[in-house]
Amino acid sequence: MNHKVDHFTSLTHRGSRQKSMHPLNCPNSCLFLSVLSKKKKKSQATMDSVRRFYVVIMVLVLGLKGISVVVMCEASTERCEFPALYNFGDSNSDTGGISSAITEVPPPNGETFFGHPSGRFSDGRLIVDFIAENLKLQYLSAYLDSIGTNFRQGANFATGGSSIRPPGYSPFHLVIQISQFVQFKSRTMALYDKLTSNRKTPPLKSGLPRPRDFSRALYTFDIGQNDLSYGFQHSSEEQVRASIPDILDQFSQAVQQLYKEGARFFWIHNTGPVGCLPYSFIYHQSKPNNLDQNRCVKSHNEVAQEFNKQLKDRIMSQLKVQLPQAAFTYVDMYAVKYALISNAKNQGFVDPMNFCCGSYYGYHIDCGKKAVVNGTVYGNPCDHPSMHISWDGIHYSEAANFWVANHILNGSFSDPPLPIHKACHYPTNM
Repeated sequence: MNHKVDHFTSLTHRGSRQKSMHPLNCPNSCLFLSVLSKKKKKSQATMDSVRRFYVVIMVLVLGLKGISVVVMCEASTERCEFPALYNFGDSNSDTGGISSAITEVPPPNGETFFGHPSGRFSDGRLIVDFIAENLKLQYLSAYLDSIGTNFRQGANFATGGSSIRPPGYSPFHLVIQISQFVQFKSRTMALYDKLTSNRKTPPLKSGLPRPRDFSRALYTFDIGQNDLSYGFQHSSEEQVRASIPDILDQFSQAVQQLYKEGARFFWIHNTGPVGCLPYSFIYHQSKPNNLDQNRCVKSHNEVAQEFNKQLKDRIMSQLKVQLPQAAFTYVDMYAVKYALISNAKNQGFVDPMNFCCGSYYGYHIDCGKKAVVNGTVYGNPCDHPSMHISWDGIHYSEAANFWVANHILNGSFSDPPLPIHKACHYPTNM
């Protein structure tokens, strides 16, 4: 898709851009060169002295009179200019993968923003779309989509139903997604320089990533929910909990593989409160004392919280040590989504256990399908999707995705607490 950034200006920080000082304009992973001569530069009095600080990595004296080259990294004041975005995940961030590989995601999906099915399990945009808008990038084309795709500013390897480890609902688990990326990068590197800019037939050079952008891109993950959901359906909660270390071993291996391929900037979502999905409420509410004050399935949320605890520890205590040149941002999707559900009415939404499209109450009718039962038509979408947190009982509406994105992209739910446009910095690595 080639939609540009028009719709999310409330999330865009419009400060001045000093590209010569920006880490992503430098050759070595958030390091930039500043040539200092005898003529001293004027100090910038307007810069906050508390936030503006530099970590001096190395000083190279070149032997030229009065000139030194200082390699430095500014930790928090410069905006990152990510040239591309690569996403790995499930249906929460699928922008057309499963629709291209298996079957179309039918209408009324996509009706609110795109006006037609867009391969997304929602009435409109997903959080990954708002991430792209915030970074001033085009919406991501699905890697599996062969029609009308443009990969210059990244690609989306997420597919509906995917999990970190097999088995699961989808064959496109994370190992496969990483393999697809490796193949995608390899073919791009081999082909890019062979193509001319004036070529008129596919593949077009303008539709391929620039090879140098792979190490400068932001790599995002929104995956893990299906590992838990599939486990709840096919095993006990105790077995699901016991499987978490192995799931995270495979997640770590995926990140390490991307690092070997040159990825350096990672934005990782933990899993949301799966027990708060209307689907979970409908099918698991019968157990005594199984619901919390928001009517979420407590036991499922407790497993999700344990997953997130171990995920954060894996990132902060292991991956950051093993991959010292990487910058990691851990995003607490559980906290922000639970906050929305807890305050649904105050935020202008209806009961969070209601959903807009499809039905699970007595008759399982997927969104996009209809059924007539005793003269009553089931499956029609609601009239006001923007008033619902849940679109179809499992996936969020565009309005809810916008609300969540608005709260995570500014760094309020991140560790380190930096907005996404500063996710190339290393405040805790240095």
